[in-house]
Amino acid sequence: MKKKNLLQRSIIIGIVTVLGIYIVIGPHGRRPHFKDFTWSGIKSTLAQNISLGLDLKGGSHLVMRVKVEDYLKRLTEDSATAAQNAAKDAGFDVKDARADTAGGNYRVSLQVGDPSKIKDIRDAVEKKVDLSDRAGWSFSSSGNTVSWTLKGATQVALGESATDQAMKIVDSRINAIGVAEPTLARHGGQNSHEILLQMPGVQDPEHVKQLLAGQSHLELVHVISPPSPAPSQTYSTKEEAIASLNSGGNIPTNRRVLAYTERAELATQEPNAKAAPPKKWVVVESPAIIDGAELRTAAANPARAGGEEYEISFSLKKSGADKFGAWTGANINEYMGVVLNDEVKSIAFIKGQIFDQGEITGRFSKQSSEDLALTLRSGALPAPIEYQEERTVGPSLGADSIRSGVRASVLGLALVVVFMLFYYRGSGINAVVALLLNMILMIAGLIMFGATLTLPGIAGIILTIGMAVDSNVLIFERIREELRSGKTVPSAVEQGFGHAFVTIIDTHVTTIVSSLFLYVFGAGPIRGFAVTLVLGLLVNLFSAVYVSRTIFMWLLTRKGRRVESLSI
Repeated sequence: MKKKNLLQRSIIIGIVTVLGIYIVIGPHGRRPHFKDFTWSGIKSTLAQNISLGLDLKGGSHLVMRVKVEDYLKRLTEDSATAAQNAAKDAGFDVKDARADTAGGNYRVSLQVGDPSKIKDIRDAVEKKVDLSDRAGWSFSSSGNTVSWTLKGATQVALGESATDQAMKIVDSRINAIGVAEPTLARHGGQNSHEILLQMPGVQDPEHVKQLLAGQSHLELVHVISPPSPAPSQTYSTKEEAIASLNSGGNIPTNRRVLAYTERAELATQEPNAKAAPPKKWVVVESPAIIDGAELRTAAANPARAGGEEYEISFSLKKSGADKFGAWTGANINEYMGVVLNDEVKSIAFIKGQIFDQGEITGRFSKQSSEDLALTLRSGALPAPIEYQEERTVGPSLGADSIRSGVRASVLGLALVVVFMLFYYRGSGINAVVALLLNMILMIAGLIMFGATLTLPGIAGIILTIGMAVDSNVLIFERIREELRSGKTVPSAVEQGFGHAFVTIIDTHVTTIVSSLFLYVFGAGPIRGFAVTLVLGLLVNLFSAVYVSRTIFMWLLTRKGRRVESLSI
Protein backbone atom coordinates (compact mmCIF):
# COMPACT_ATOMS: atom_id res chain seq x y z
CA MET A 1 0.00 0.00 0.00
CA LYS A 2 2.82 2.39 0.89
CA LYS A 3 4.60 1.62 -2.39
CA LYS A 4 1.38 2.30 -4.32
CA ASN A 5 0.95 5.61 -2.46
CA LEU A 6 4.58 6.50 -3.16
CA LEU A 7 4.13 5.77 -6.86
CA GLN A 8 1.06 7.99 -7.05
CA ARG A 9 2.88 10.82 -5.29
CA SER A 10 5.91 10.45 -7.58
CA ILE A 11 3.73 10.59 -10.72
CA ILE A 12 1.96 13.74 -9.47
CA ILE A 13 5.24 15.45 -8.58
CA GLY A 14 6.78 14.44 -11.91
CA ILE A 15 3.86 15.81 -13.94
CA VAL A 16 3.76 19.08 -11.97
CA THR A 17 7.54 19.51 -12.29
CA VAL A 18 7.61 18.91 -16.05
CA LEU A 19 4.66 21.24 -16.62
CA GLY A 20 6.25 23.92 -14.43
CA ILE A 21 9.57 23.74 -16.27
CA TYR A 22 7.86 23.89 -19.67
CA ILE A 23 5.72 26.87 -18.64
CA VAL A 24 8.89 28.71 -17.58
CA ILE A 25 11.24 27.91 -20.49
CA GLY A 26 8.91 26.59 -23.20
CA PRO A 27 7.42 28.71 -26.02
CA HIS A 28 3.76 29.66 -25.69
CA GLY A 29 1.26 29.90 -28.52
CA ARG A 30 3.28 27.85 -31.03
CA ARG A 31 4.91 24.46 -31.44
CA PRO A 32 8.32 24.15 -29.77
CA HIS A 33 11.52 23.65 -31.79
CA PHE A 34 14.89 22.24 -30.80
CA LYS A 35 16.52 25.69 -30.85
CA ASP A 36 14.02 26.85 -28.19
CA PHE A 37 15.86 24.68 -25.66
CA THR A 38 19.37 25.94 -26.42
CA TRP A 39 20.83 28.47 -23.99
CA SER A 40 20.08 31.42 -26.30
CA GLY A 41 16.61 30.05 -27.03
CA ILE A 42 15.81 29.65 -23.33
CA LYS A 43 16.92 33.23 -22.60
CA SER A 44 14.79 34.54 -25.46
CA THR A 45 11.75 32.52 -24.36
CA LEU A 46 12.15 33.65 -20.73
CA ALA A 47 12.15 37.27 -21.89
CA GLN A 48 8.88 36.64 -23.75
CA ASN A 49 7.20 34.59 -21.01
CA ILE A 50 7.97 36.82 -18.03
CA SER A 51 6.27 40.21 -18.18
CA LEU A 52 8.51 42.83 -16.57
CA GLY A 53 7.16 45.82 -14.74
CA LEU A 54 8.05 49.43 -15.31
CA ASP A 55 10.80 49.46 -12.68
CA LEU A 56 12.60 46.58 -14.44
CA LYS A 57 11.99 47.44 -18.09
CA GLY A 58 12.01 51.24 -17.91
CA GLY A 59 9.29 53.60 -19.11
CA SER A 60 6.82 56.19 -17.86
CA HIS A 61 4.54 56.16 -14.82
CA LEU A 62 1.61 58.58 -14.54
CA VAL A 63 -1.08 58.93 -11.88
CA MET A 64 -3.98 61.06 -13.10
CA ARG A 65 -7.04 62.35 -11.31
CA VAL A 66 -10.30 62.99 -13.13
CA LYS A 67 -11.67 66.33 -11.88
CA VAL A 68 -15.15 64.98 -11.26
CA GLU A 69 -16.20 68.23 -9.57
CA ASP A 70 -15.74 70.05 -12.90
CA TYR A 71 -17.83 67.38 -14.64
CA LEU A 72 -20.68 67.71 -12.13
CA LYS A 73 -20.47 71.50 -12.33
CA ARG A 74 -20.79 71.45 -16.13
CA LEU A 75 -23.64 68.93 -15.91
CA THR A 76 -25.51 71.20 -13.48
CA GLU A 77 -24.93 74.31 -15.61
CA ASP A 78 -26.08 72.52 -18.78
CA SER A 79 -29.15 71.20 -16.95
CA ALA A 80 -30.04 74.70 -15.72
CA THR A 81 -29.92 76.05 -19.29
CA ALA A 82 -31.90 73.07 -20.61
CA ALA A 83 -34.52 73.43 -17.83
CA GLN A 84 -35.00 77.12 -18.63
CA ASN A 85 -35.41 76.38 -22.35
CA ALA A 86 -37.84 73.52 -21.68
CA ALA A 87 -40.03 75.71 -19.46
CA LYS A 88 -40.04 78.58 -21.94
CA ASP A 89 -40.79 76.24 -24.86
CA ALA A 90 -43.82 75.03 -22.90
CA GLY A 91 -45.04 78.65 -22.60
CA PHE A 92 -44.19 79.35 -18.97
CA ASP A 93 -42.68 82.57 -17.65
CA VAL A 94 -39.19 81.92 -16.25
CA LYS A 95 -37.43 84.99 -14.93
CA ASP A 96 -34.09 83.43 -14.05
CA ALA A 97 -32.18 80.12 -14.10
CA ARG A 98 -29.27 79.44 -11.78
CA ALA A 99 -26.80 76.60 -11.22
CA ASP A 100 -25.44 76.40 -7.65
CA THR A 101 -22.27 74.31 -7.44
CA ALA A 102 -20.57 75.50 -4.25
CA GLY A 103 -19.56 73.28 -1.33
CA GLY A 104 -20.04 69.98 -3.10
CA ASN A 105 -23.76 70.62 -3.66
CA TYR A 106 -25.18 70.72 -7.18
CA ARG A 107 -28.55 72.43 -7.59
CA VAL A 108 -30.60 73.73 -10.53
CA SER A 109 -32.98 76.59 -9.63
CA LEU A 110 -35.62 78.36 -11.70
CA GLN A 111 -37.36 81.54 -10.65
CA VAL A 112 -40.83 81.44 -12.16
CA GLY A 113 -43.37 84.19 -12.70
CA ASP A 114 -46.46 82.26 -11.54
CA PRO A 115 -45.95 80.05 -8.41
CA SER A 116 -49.37 78.44 -8.93
CA LYS A 117 -48.05 76.64 -12.01
CA ILE A 118 -45.05 75.04 -10.32
CA LYS A 119 -46.38 71.49 -10.84
CA ASP A 120 -46.95 72.10 -14.56
CA ILE A 121 -43.50 73.68 -14.90
CA ARG A 122 -41.92 70.68 -13.17
CA ASP A 123 -43.68 68.24 -15.50
CA ALA A 124 -42.69 70.24 -18.58
CA VAL A 125 -39.02 70.43 -17.51
CA GLU A 126 -38.69 66.79 -16.46
CA LYS A 127 -40.32 65.68 -19.71
CA LYS A 128 -37.40 67.09 -21.69
CA VAL A 129 -34.52 67.25 -19.19
CA ASP A 130 -33.09 64.45 -17.00
CA LEU A 131 -33.95 66.14 -13.70
CA SER A 132 -36.43 63.56 -12.39
CA ASP A 133 -36.13 61.52 -9.22
CA ARG A 134 -35.41 58.50 -11.43
CA ALA A 135 -32.35 60.32 -12.79
CA GLY A 136 -31.07 61.03 -9.27
CA TRP A 137 -32.39 64.56 -8.63
CA SER A 138 -34.63 65.57 -5.73
CA PHE A 139 -37.26 68.26 -6.35
CA SER A 140 -38.25 71.07 -3.98
CA SER A 141 -40.04 74.41 -4.23
CA SER A 142 -40.23 77.54 -2.11
CA GLY A 143 -42.26 80.59 -3.11
CA ASN A 144 -41.61 81.27 -6.76
CA THR A 145 -38.41 79.16 -6.87
CA VAL A 146 -38.28 75.56 -8.02
CA SER A 147 -35.09 73.53 -7.47
CA TRP A 148 -33.60 70.18 -8.38
CA THR A 149 -30.71 68.94 -6.22
CA LEU A 150 -28.36 66.15 -7.24
CA LYS A 151 -28.44 63.35 -4.65
CA GLY A 152 -25.23 62.26 -2.94
CA ALA A 153 -25.48 58.68 -4.20
CA THR A 154 -25.99 59.99 -7.73
CA GLN A 155 -22.90 62.19 -7.41
CA VAL A 156 -20.87 59.10 -6.51
CA ALA A 157 -22.34 57.09 -9.39
CA LEU A 158 -21.74 59.89 -11.90
CA GLY A 159 -18.19 60.32 -10.60
CA GLU A 160 -17.48 56.63 -11.10
CA SER A 161 -19.05 56.74 -14.55
CA ALA A 162 -16.92 59.75 -15.52
CA THR A 163 -13.78 58.00 -14.31
CA ASP A 164 -14.65 54.82 -16.26
CA GLN A 165 -15.33 56.92 -19.34
CA ALA A 166 -11.99 58.72 -18.95
CA MET A 167 -10.22 55.35 -18.62
CA LYS A 168 -11.76 54.14 -21.89
CA ILE A 169 -10.68 57.29 -23.70
CA VAL A 170 -7.16 57.06 -22.24
CA ASP A 171 -7.01 53.39 -23.28
CA SER A 172 -8.03 54.14 -26.88
CA ARG A 173 -5.51 56.96 -27.16
CA ILE A 174 -2.67 54.95 -25.63
CA ASN A 175 -3.37 52.11 -28.05
CA ALA A 176 -3.07 54.64 -30.86
CA ILE A 177 0.56 55.24 -29.84
CA GLY A 178 1.31 51.53 -30.03
CA VAL A 179 2.65 51.13 -26.47
CA ALA A 180 3.44 47.47 -25.78
CA GLU A 181 1.60 46.04 -22.77
CA PRO A 182 0.61 49.29 -21.00
CA THR A 183 -0.87 49.05 -17.51
CA LEU A 184 -4.08 51.04 -17.04
CA ALA A 185 -5.97 50.64 -13.78
CA ARG A 186 -7.88 52.48 -11.08
CA HIS A 187 -5.63 53.89 -8.39
CA GLY A 188 -6.18 54.83 -4.76
CA GLY A 189 -9.47 54.62 -2.88
CA GLN A 190 -12.92 54.19 -4.40
CA ASN A 191 -13.72 57.92 -4.46
CA SER A 192 -10.24 59.15 -5.39
CA HIS A 193 -11.08 59.07 -9.13
CA GLU A 194 -7.43 58.39 -9.87
CA ILE A 195 -6.07 56.43 -12.84
CA LEU A 196 -2.69 54.71 -12.97
CA LEU A 197 -0.97 54.52 -16.35
CA GLN A 198 2.34 52.70 -16.78
CA MET A 199 3.94 52.51 -20.22
CA PRO A 200 7.03 50.25 -20.45
CA GLY A 201 9.56 51.51 -22.97
CA VAL A 202 8.05 55.03 -23.26
CA GLN A 203 10.60 57.65 -22.20
CA ASP A 204 8.66 60.78 -23.24
CA PRO A 205 5.66 61.26 -20.92
CA GLU A 206 5.09 64.80 -22.23
CA HIS A 207 4.12 63.38 -25.63
CA VAL A 208 1.68 61.04 -23.92
CA LYS A 209 0.18 63.91 -21.90
CA GLN A 210 -0.34 65.92 -25.08
CA LEU A 211 -2.10 62.97 -26.68
CA LEU A 212 -4.39 62.52 -23.67
CA ALA A 213 -5.26 66.21 -23.73
CA GLY A 214 -6.46 65.92 -27.35
CA GLN A 215 -10.09 65.53 -28.33
CA SER A 216 -11.82 62.50 -29.88
CA HIS A 217 -14.38 63.19 -32.60
CA LEU A 218 -17.80 61.54 -32.31
CA GLU A 219 -20.52 61.76 -34.99
CA LEU A 220 -23.94 60.31 -35.83
CA VAL A 221 -24.11 59.88 -39.62
CA HIS A 222 -26.47 58.69 -42.35
CA VAL A 223 -25.27 55.38 -43.83
CA ILE A 224 -25.89 55.16 -47.58
CA SER A 225 -27.77 51.88 -47.88
CA PRO A 226 -31.11 50.40 -48.96
CA PRO A 227 -33.58 50.95 -46.09
CA SER A 228 -34.58 48.30 -43.53
CA PRO A 229 -35.61 45.46 -43.68
CA ALA A 230 -32.77 45.07 -46.18
CA PRO A 231 -29.44 44.65 -44.36
CA SER A 232 -27.12 47.65 -44.13
CA GLN A 233 -24.87 48.00 -47.18
CA THR A 234 -21.22 47.14 -46.46
CA TYR A 235 -18.22 46.50 -48.71
CA SER A 236 -15.30 44.11 -48.39
CA THR A 237 -12.66 46.66 -49.43
CA LYS A 238 -12.30 50.42 -49.51
CA GLU A 239 -11.83 50.32 -53.28
CA GLU A 240 -15.15 48.47 -53.68
CA ALA A 241 -16.91 51.09 -51.56
CA ILE A 242 -15.43 53.95 -53.65
CA ALA A 243 -16.40 52.18 -56.89
CA SER A 244 -20.04 52.07 -55.71
CA LEU A 245 -20.12 55.89 -55.85
CA ASN A 246 -19.71 55.86 -59.67
CA SER A 247 -17.57 58.98 -59.44
CA GLY A 248 -14.50 57.88 -61.39
CA GLY A 249 -12.58 56.67 -58.32
CA ASN A 250 -13.01 59.98 -56.46
CA ILE A 251 -15.01 60.53 -53.29
CA PRO A 252 -17.55 63.39 -53.67
CA THR A 253 -17.56 66.12 -51.03
CA ASN A 254 -20.96 64.95 -49.73
CA ARG A 255 -19.76 61.37 -49.14
CA ARG A 256 -17.18 59.63 -46.92
CA VAL A 257 -15.86 56.06 -46.98
CA LEU A 258 -15.20 54.74 -43.46
CA ALA A 259 -13.98 51.49 -41.92
CA TYR A 260 -16.50 49.38 -39.98
CA THR A 261 -15.92 46.32 -37.79
CA GLU A 262 -19.12 44.35 -37.34
CA ARG A 263 -20.23 43.64 -33.80
CA ALA A 264 -20.56 39.97 -32.86
CA GLU A 265 -24.07 38.67 -32.21
CA LEU A 266 -25.17 37.93 -28.65
CA ALA A 267 -24.39 34.36 -27.52
CA THR A 268 -22.68 33.44 -30.77
CA GLN A 269 -22.36 29.68 -31.01
CA GLU A 270 -20.02 29.49 -33.99
CA PRO A 271 -16.74 27.63 -33.39
CA ASN A 272 -14.67 30.64 -34.47
CA ALA A 273 -16.69 33.09 -32.37
CA LYS A 274 -13.55 34.31 -30.62
CA ALA A 275 -11.87 35.25 -33.89
CA ALA A 276 -11.65 38.98 -34.64
CA PRO A 277 -14.53 40.00 -36.97
CA PRO A 278 -13.41 41.13 -40.44
CA LYS A 279 -13.11 44.84 -41.20
CA LYS A 280 -15.62 46.14 -43.72
CA TRP A 281 -16.28 49.52 -45.32
CA VAL A 282 -19.37 51.70 -45.55
CA VAL A 283 -20.33 54.85 -47.39
CA VAL A 284 -21.80 57.64 -45.25
CA GLU A 285 -23.28 61.04 -45.98
CA SER A 286 -21.36 64.23 -45.21
CA PRO A 287 -21.78 66.35 -43.17
CA ALA A 288 -22.82 64.34 -40.10
CA ILE A 289 -26.33 64.58 -38.68
CA ILE A 290 -24.93 65.72 -35.32
CA ASP A 291 -21.56 65.45 -33.59
CA GLY A 292 -20.50 64.44 -30.09
CA ALA A 293 -20.66 67.99 -28.76
CA GLU A 294 -24.47 67.76 -28.95
CA LEU A 295 -24.74 64.41 -27.10
CA ARG A 296 -25.70 64.76 -23.44
CA THR A 297 -25.31 61.18 -22.20
CA ALA A 298 -25.70 57.49 -23.10
CA ALA A 299 -26.32 54.41 -20.94
CA ALA A 300 -26.78 50.65 -21.33
CA ASN A 301 -30.07 49.20 -20.05
CA PRO A 302 -31.75 45.76 -20.15
CA ALA A 303 -34.01 45.43 -23.19
CA ARG A 304 -37.75 45.77 -22.58
CA ALA A 305 -38.28 42.35 -24.15
CA GLY A 306 -36.31 40.81 -21.30
CA GLY A 307 -33.80 37.99 -21.58
CA GLU A 308 -30.08 38.66 -21.87
CA GLU A 309 -30.34 41.41 -24.47
CA TYR A 310 -29.42 45.04 -23.76
CA GLU A 311 -30.05 48.33 -25.53
CA ILE A 312 -28.41 51.75 -25.41
CA SER A 313 -30.42 54.84 -24.50
CA PHE A 314 -29.04 58.28 -25.28
CA SER A 315 -30.11 61.89 -24.81
CA LEU A 316 -29.19 65.01 -26.75
CA LYS A 317 -28.85 68.65 -25.93
CA LYS A 318 -31.54 70.92 -27.34
CA SER A 319 -29.49 72.03 -30.34
CA GLY A 320 -28.80 68.42 -31.29
CA ALA A 321 -32.37 67.29 -30.51
CA ASP A 322 -33.87 69.77 -32.98
CA LYS A 323 -31.59 68.65 -35.84
CA PHE A 324 -31.88 64.95 -34.97
CA GLY A 325 -35.67 65.13 -34.69
CA ALA A 326 -35.98 66.70 -38.13
CA TRP A 327 -33.62 64.15 -39.73
CA THR A 328 -35.09 61.02 -38.11
CA GLY A 329 -38.61 62.15 -38.93
CA ALA A 330 -37.71 62.33 -42.60
CA ASN A 331 -35.64 59.10 -42.67
CA ILE A 332 -37.71 56.31 -41.11
CA ASN A 333 -36.08 52.87 -41.72
CA GLU A 334 -32.86 54.48 -42.96
CA TYR A 335 -29.56 53.38 -41.39
CA MET A 336 -27.59 55.55 -38.99
CA GLY A 337 -23.97 54.99 -37.99
CA VAL A 338 -22.06 55.89 -34.82
CA VAL A 339 -18.61 57.17 -35.84
CA LEU A 340 -15.67 57.68 -33.49
CA ASN A 341 -12.40 59.04 -34.89
CA ASP A 342 -13.41 58.23 -38.49
CA GLU A 343 -14.32 54.61 -37.70
CA VAL A 344 -17.91 53.30 -37.65
CA LYS A 345 -18.59 51.63 -34.30
CA SER A 346 -22.24 50.64 -34.78
CA ILE A 347 -25.03 50.74 -37.39
CA ALA A 348 -28.75 50.78 -36.56
CA PHE A 349 -31.92 51.69 -38.46
CA ILE A 350 -34.38 54.42 -37.47
CA LYS A 351 -37.70 52.99 -36.20
CA GLY A 352 -39.39 56.32 -35.56
CA GLN A 353 -38.78 60.03 -35.09
CA ILE A 354 -36.33 60.79 -32.28
CA PHE A 355 -35.83 64.17 -30.64
CA ASP A 356 -33.83 64.58 -27.44
CA GLN A 357 -33.92 60.90 -26.41
CA GLY A 358 -33.51 57.70 -28.38
CA GLU A 359 -32.47 54.07 -28.24
CA ILE A 360 -30.09 51.85 -30.15
CA THR A 361 -31.42 48.30 -30.12
CA GLY A 362 -29.97 45.01 -31.33
CA ARG A 363 -28.56 41.76 -30.02
CA PHE A 364 -26.30 43.50 -27.53
CA SER A 365 -24.80 41.62 -24.61
CA LYS A 366 -24.36 43.47 -21.31
CA GLN A 367 -20.65 43.98 -21.98
CA SER A 368 -21.02 45.09 -25.61
CA SER A 369 -23.85 47.50 -24.73
CA GLU A 370 -21.80 49.07 -21.93
CA ASP A 371 -18.80 49.34 -24.26
CA LEU A 372 -20.87 51.06 -26.94
CA ALA A 373 -22.45 53.41 -24.41
CA LEU A 374 -18.98 54.37 -23.24
CA THR A 375 -17.91 54.84 -26.86
CA LEU A 376 -20.87 57.15 -27.45
CA ARG A 377 -19.79 59.22 -24.47
CA SER A 378 -16.11 59.24 -25.44
CA GLY A 379 -16.18 62.11 -27.89
CA ALA A 380 -14.14 64.04 -25.35
CA LEU A 381 -12.82 63.52 -21.86
CA PRO A 382 -15.75 64.05 -19.47
CA ALA A 383 -13.67 66.28 -17.21
CA PRO A 384 -10.18 67.76 -17.12
CA ILE A 385 -7.34 65.55 -15.93
CA GLU A 386 -4.71 66.66 -13.45
CA TYR A 387 -1.46 64.78 -12.90
CA GLN A 388 -0.82 63.70 -9.32
CA GLU A 389 2.43 61.81 -9.93
CA GLU A 390 4.86 61.52 -12.82
CA ARG A 391 7.92 59.29 -12.97
CA THR A 392 10.28 58.11 -15.69
CA VAL A 393 12.48 55.01 -15.31
CA GLY A 394 15.39 54.61 -17.73
CA PRO A 395 16.05 51.23 -19.36
CA SER A 396 19.59 51.11 -17.93
CA LEU A 397 18.20 51.55 -14.39
CA GLY A 398 15.73 48.76 -15.07
CA ALA A 399 18.53 46.45 -16.28
CA ASP A 400 20.55 47.28 -13.16
CA SER A 401 17.53 46.42 -11.02
CA ILE A 402 17.19 43.05 -12.73
CA ARG A 403 20.88 42.26 -12.23
CA SER A 404 20.76 43.32 -8.57
CA GLY A 405 17.57 41.34 -7.93
CA VAL A 406 18.85 38.20 -9.63
CA ARG A 407 22.20 38.51 -7.85
CA ALA A 408 20.46 38.87 -4.47
CA SER A 409 18.16 35.92 -5.19
CA VAL A 410 21.01 33.65 -6.31
CA LEU A 411 23.24 34.65 -3.39
CA GLY A 412 20.42 34.15 -0.89
CA LEU A 413 19.57 30.76 -2.41
CA ALA A 414 23.22 29.67 -2.37
CA LEU A 415 23.70 30.64 1.31
CA VAL A 416 20.50 28.84 2.27
CA VAL A 417 21.62 25.69 0.39
CA VAL A 418 25.01 25.72 2.12
CA PHE A 419 23.42 26.16 5.54
CA MET A 420 20.85 23.39 5.01
CA LEU A 421 23.49 20.93 3.79
CA PHE A 422 25.85 21.79 6.64
CA TYR A 423 23.30 21.77 9.46
CA TYR A 424 20.91 19.00 8.35
CA ARG A 425 23.37 16.90 6.31
CA GLY A 426 21.57 14.33 4.14
CA SER A 427 18.11 15.71 4.94
CA GLY A 428 19.34 19.09 3.74
CA ILE A 429 19.37 17.68 0.19
CA ASN A 430 15.65 17.04 0.63
CA ALA A 431 15.11 20.71 1.54
CA VAL A 432 17.22 21.93 -1.39
CA VAL A 433 15.24 19.86 -3.91
CA ALA A 434 11.95 21.19 -2.49
CA LEU A 435 13.33 24.75 -2.54
CA LEU A 436 14.41 24.56 -6.20
CA LEU A 437 11.01 23.14 -7.16
CA ASN A 438 9.39 25.97 -5.21
CA MET A 439 11.28 28.56 -7.30
CA ILE A 440 10.33 26.90 -10.61
CA LEU A 441 6.64 26.56 -9.75
CA MET A 442 6.43 30.11 -8.38
CA ILE A 443 7.77 31.60 -11.63
CA ALA A 444 5.46 29.29 -13.59
CA GLY A 445 2.55 30.62 -11.54
CA LEU A 446 3.48 34.22 -12.33
CA ILE A 447 3.55 33.36 -16.05
CA MET A 448 0.27 31.41 -15.96
CA PHE A 449 -1.65 34.23 -14.28
CA GLY A 450 -0.07 36.90 -16.50
CA ALA A 451 1.36 38.71 -13.47
CA THR A 452 3.96 41.42 -14.01
CA LEU A 453 7.28 40.95 -12.25
CA THR A 454 8.43 44.09 -10.46
CA LEU A 455 11.33 44.90 -8.15
CA PRO A 456 9.10 44.49 -5.06
CA GLY A 457 8.02 41.19 -6.67
CA ILE A 458 11.64 40.04 -6.66
CA ALA A 459 11.75 40.99 -2.97
CA GLY A 460 8.69 38.77 -2.49
CA ILE A 461 10.54 35.89 -4.18
CA ILE A 462 13.55 36.34 -1.88
CA LEU A 463 11.26 36.42 1.17
CA THR A 464 9.53 33.26 -0.08
CA ILE A 465 12.90 31.48 -0.13
CA GLY A 466 13.21 32.20 3.58
CA MET A 467 9.64 31.07 4.25
CA ALA A 468 10.24 27.82 2.35
CA VAL A 469 13.35 27.07 4.37
CA ASP A 470 11.51 27.94 7.57
CA SER A 471 8.92 25.25 6.79
CA ASN A 472 11.64 22.63 6.35
CA VAL A 473 13.36 23.74 9.56
CA LEU A 474 10.08 23.29 11.49
CA ILE A 475 9.67 19.77 10.08
CA PHE A 476 13.31 18.70 10.59
CA GLU A 477 13.49 20.00 14.16
CA ARG A 478 10.28 18.19 15.01
CA ILE A 479 11.71 14.96 13.54
CA ARG A 480 14.86 15.44 15.65
CA GLU A 481 12.75 15.81 18.79
CA GLU A 482 10.85 12.63 18.01
CA LEU A 483 14.13 10.74 17.39
CA ARG A 484 15.56 12.00 20.70
CA SER A 485 12.46 10.73 22.50
CA GLY A 486 13.27 7.21 21.30
CA LYS A 487 10.86 6.90 18.37
CA THR A 488 11.82 4.77 15.37
CA VAL A 489 12.84 6.62 12.18
CA PRO A 490 9.56 5.95 10.30
CA SER A 491 7.52 6.97 13.35
CA ALA A 492 9.65 10.09 13.94
CA VAL A 493 9.21 11.17 10.31
CA GLU A 494 5.46 10.52 10.48
CA GLN A 495 5.05 12.41 13.76
CA GLY A 496 7.37 15.21 12.65
CA PHE A 497 5.34 15.99 9.54
CA GLY A 498 2.03 15.53 11.36
CA HIS A 499 2.83 17.93 14.21
CA ALA A 500 4.66 20.53 12.10
CA PHE A 501 1.92 20.63 9.46
CA VAL A 502 -0.51 22.49 11.74
CA THR A 503 2.10 25.14 12.53
CA ILE A 504 3.02 25.52 8.85
CA ILE A 505 -0.63 25.98 7.88
CA ASP A 506 -1.10 28.63 10.61
CA THR A 507 1.95 30.67 9.54
CA HIS A 508 1.12 30.43 5.84
CA VAL A 509 -2.56 31.30 6.18
CA THR A 510 -1.88 34.35 8.36
CA THR A 511 0.78 35.60 5.95
CA ILE A 512 -1.47 35.00 2.93
CA VAL A 513 -4.30 36.97 4.59
CA SER A 514 -1.92 39.85 5.27
CA SER A 515 -0.71 39.72 1.65
CA LEU A 516 -4.30 39.81 0.37
CA PHE A 517 -4.89 43.02 2.32
CA LEU A 518 -1.74 44.45 0.76
CA TYR A 519 -3.06 43.51 -2.68
CA VAL A 520 -6.54 44.94 -2.14
CA PHE A 521 -5.51 48.24 -0.56
CA GLY A 522 -2.00 48.71 -1.99
CA ALA A 523 -0.79 50.41 -5.15
CA GLY A 524 1.12 48.83 -8.05
CA PRO A 525 4.53 48.03 -6.45
CA ILE A 526 2.92 46.81 -3.22
CA ARG A 527 0.61 44.58 -5.23
CA GLY A 528 3.60 43.08 -7.07
CA PHE A 529 5.14 42.14 -3.73
CA ALA A 530 1.85 40.65 -2.49
CA VAL A 531 1.29 38.58 -5.65
CA THR A 532 4.70 36.89 -5.59
CA LEU A 533 4.49 36.29 -1.84
CA VAL A 534 1.05 34.65 -2.05
CA LEU A 535 2.07 32.49 -5.01
CA GLY A 536 5.27 31.47 -3.25
CA LEU A 537 3.44 30.52 -0.06
CA LEU A 538 0.81 28.45 -1.90
CA VAL A 539 3.52 26.63 -3.87
CA ASN A 540 5.48 26.10 -0.65
CA LEU A 541 2.62 24.11 0.87
CA PHE A 542 3.11 21.69 -2.01
CA SER A 543 6.91 21.62 -2.16
CA ALA A 544 7.85 21.78 1.53
CA VAL A 545 5.19 19.35 2.75
CA TYR A 546 4.03 17.08 -0.08
CA VAL A 547 7.31 16.83 -2.03
CA SER A 548 9.56 16.72 1.04
CA ARG A 549 7.45 14.00 2.64
CA THR A 550 7.52 11.96 -0.58
CA ILE A 551 11.33 12.08 -0.60
CA PHE A 552 11.42 10.79 2.99
CA MET A 553 8.97 8.02 2.06
CA TRP A 554 11.27 6.98 -0.79
CA LEU A 555 14.31 6.97 1.53
CA LEU A 556 12.51 4.81 4.07
CA THR A 557 11.30 2.22 1.55
CA ARG A 558 14.01 2.05 -1.12
CA LYS A 559 16.21 -0.52 0.68
CA GLY A 560 13.33 -2.84 1.46
CA ARG A 561 14.42 -3.09 5.07
CA ARG A 562 14.00 -1.25 8.34
CA VAL A 563 15.92 2.04 8.49
CA GLU A 564 17.67 2.43 11.85
CA SER A 565 19.17 5.94 11.41
CA LEU A 566 18.52 9.16 9.53
CA SER A 567 21.00 11.81 8.40
CA ILE A 568 19.41 14.89 9.93
